[in-house]
Formats: sequence, structure tokens, C-alpha cells
Amino acid sequence: MNRKMSKKLHIKKGDTVYVNTGEYKGQQGKVLEVYPDKQKALVEGVNMVSRHTKPNAQNPQGGIIKKEAPVHISNLNLVDPSTGEPTRIGRRPGKDNKLVRYAKKSGEEIK
Repeated sequence: MNRKMSKKLHIKKGDTVYVNTGEYKGQQGKVLEVYPDKQKALVEGVNMVSRHTKPNAQNPQGGIIKKEAPVHISNLNLVDPSTGEPTRIGRRPGKDNKLVRYAKKSGEEIK
């Protein structure tokens, strides 16, 4: 298998993120899913697209459904848990010499 190695991302599932650019600039949302191989993340309530569906068991009526589409992670910043403002992320050794993420603005550790 010749799979491309994916880089470690600054965003994880469950994080609250701020959208830097695009149509949804300034909005915040929770990360529902992360796709490291594509460098994208699915954010709740951001980048909504219309999906035309046939009738099925979940949706017997069919029709148009609004759902989220992935956003490139370069357009997202993590929201600092202490201040509520967007911040960049750094990594430093924490307890047990494991790398932990920290907010560059406040210096506070993230989860």
C-alpha cells in the first residue's frame, strides 16, 4: 500500500473553532468530524449545502436536505477556552512528557 502520510492537525473532533475566511467568516461551531488525509473538517452549522435525495427509509418523503460540507482546516482557528477568542495552537511537553496542545494567546493548556 502506497498511502500518503497525513500530517498531525491542530484541530480535533469536539473542538470549538472559528472560521477565518469565506462565506461563513466569523462564525463559530463544533467540529463534528476530521478528515486528516484531505486536510478538512466538518463543522456544525458551517458550509451548508443542499442535497437532493430520493425517498428512502430515513426520509420517506425525499426532497432537499441541508447538511454540512467539509471546510479546509487552514480556514479554521481553535477558540481559546479561557477567553473565547480564536487563537493559534502550539505543542509542548506536559505531564508524563507527552505533547499537549496549548493556546498561544493565553498560554493555557487545551484539554
